[in-house]
This record gives sequence, C-alpha cells and structure tokens, in this order.
Amino acid sequence: MEAADSQLVDLLRVLEELKSSAAAVQARAAAVLDASQRRAQSRAGVPAAHLGRGVGAQIALARRDSPHRGNRHLGLGKALVHEMPHTLAALASGVLSEWRATLLVRETACLDLEDRHRVDELICKDPDSLDGVGDRKLIARIRSITQAIDPASQVRRNAKAVSDRYVSCRPAPDTMCFVTGLLPVAQGVAVYAALSRAADSLRASGDARSRGQIMADTSLNA
Repeated sequence: MEAADSQLVDLLRVLEELKSSAAAVQARAAAVLDASQRRAQSRAGVPAAHLGRGVGAQIALARRDSPHRGNRHLGLGKALVHEMPHTLAALASGVLSEWRATLLVRETACLDLEDRHRVDELICKDPDSLDGVGDRKLIARIRSITQAIDPASQVRRNAKAVSDRYVSCRPAPDTMCFVTGLLPVAQGVAVYAALSRAADSLRASGDARSRGQIMADTSLNA
C-alpha cells in the first residue's frame, strides 16, 4: 500500500471513531434532555403518563431527522445511559459504531434490567473482544448469551416482533411512493409468493407488463 493510501485509511479510521464518540455525546445529551423536560413538565402539572411527550420530536428537529427516528434516538440514548454503561463506553471510545450499539440495545430489549446489565458487561466490558466483530457475529453472540441467561427471552422477543407489524407509506420521486410492510415471516412469504405466482401466470399467458409491474398492479387489486 502506498504511503498516501495508508494515511487515507488512517484518516477514515479516525473519522469513524470521531463519529462514534459524537454519537455517544448525542446519546448522553438525549437522556439529559429527556430528564430535564420530564422535570419541567412535572412542575407544570403534566400527568405522569404524559411526561416526556415531545422530547423525541425535539431530538428529531435537532438532528434533522423524522419524528419516528427522533424517538428511536431517544430510546437508544436512555438505554445506553441508564442501562448499558459498557456499551456506551465502547461507543465513546470509538470501538463500537452507533449502529452496533443500536444492535446491542435492540437485541437486549427483551431482558429485564439485571440481565441486560450482564449482557452489557459480558460483551462490552473488554473493548478488545469487539475488534473485528461484524454485525452478524455480534448479533449471534448477543443471542447466545441472552438464551443462556433467560431462555424465555426469545419467545418474548418473537411475540413483541409480531406485535410491531405495520404498513407505512413514504414519498418517492416522480409522483410515486414506497409502501412498506413489516410482517411475520410466514405471512410475508405467503404474500410475496401469491404475487409471484400471479405475475408468472400472466407473463406465461402473454401479458406484456414486466414481472415487477404485474406484482405491483396485483397488490393494488388485492
């Protein structure tokens, strides 16, 4: 490798570590903002069930993001600050990316607080153990530990995943839109298979539309 190329690689690594460190600061700021807003709302007489309302939207505005992602940023920040200190430290040091910290939070959401602390410590207390670990390997490691700690956690995780099913719509260029559905795997595969069969049948009978066009049109008539 040329010396200049090596310097560029080093620069990329430093910048990635800075991004992770900045993400850790953002996580802490989100948690502090949430606590501050809850105190202010409580003093103003806001009912306990409504405390914290609007914080995610403020974070979204500050980060130039959607309200949905603002709430996700808030949830990540609170989990890291209050429940996963070793993961937060790894993020702050640049060893862990924001996405991989998100994976740790997501994959341990089905655990109680004590077990979440244990997973956090077992995976992130030693930063060297995270070196070279990709997304799939990290997820596999988390699930192996959570299964050993709490065998019922996967059942709860699956049940929560099913309850989180949804359909969303967002704009696309040229007066088009993306309609996205998050479904249980059996139902999702069944929907796709039905659309595929309809497309293959019509194409075989001479329909001039592309396979993708037929599937899209068929979904509109379902």
